[in-house]
Amino acid sequence: MRAAFTKMAGLVERLRASGLSVERLDLGGGLGVPYFNMPEPPPPSDYAAMVAGVVEGLGVQLAFEPGRVIAANAGVLLARVIHVNERPEGPKFLVIDAAMNDLIRPAMYDAWHDIRPVRPAAGNAEPSLYDVVGPVCETGDTFTRERPLPAMGAGDLMAFMSAGAYGAAMSSEYNSRPLIPEVLVSGEKFAVIRARPTYDEMLAREAAGEWQ
Repeated sequence: MRAAFTKMAGLVERLRASGLSVERLDLGGGLGVPYFNMPEPPPPSDYAAMVAGVVEGLGVQLAFEPGRVIAANAGVLLARVIHVNERPEGPKFLVIDAAMNDLIRPAMYDAWHDIRPVRPAAGNAEPSLYDVVGPVCETGDTFTRERPLPAMGAGDLMAFMSAGAYGAAMSSEYNSRPLIPEVLVSGEKFAVIRARPTYDEMLAREAAGEWQ
């Protein structure tokens, strides 16, 4: 980021030398989200100090869009295991009640989300390899392949981490699946801030043309 911002600061100076007025510099999305088991990003204070050093004396208004690093890790997708399909060879199929319409990123661009069991497995059993899939009958309804996870069975709850920034915002009612509810949690308090619609409510939004 320092290298990129240094180039942008140089570009501002070149544009000004050409007689153009540059008063605002957009530095984009800021710190990334550790989706891929990456190290935690540096604290915002270190990021701000780096930016301040790069643009010192430039005299521009700065714009940032740091929402993803805040919102992504603030949200999880909670899902329940429907069925475990044991196979003679290769990973097991872990079928869950969440689907690609609830979290589309893995299907769209193979995004990686950490998956954690809500209740840790008992004992020290070795993890198993799972293909985690949803109930929509198409190949795209796959969250991950050959992911090592603790042994899980029907009824177990799992959490997809870092789902806050792009989960509900990109969700849909594809395959006539109602949008899942959104629940705001603070300590032991919780509130449903977006209720799951009924099928009647979904169908009520569909209107016939006046000519029909």
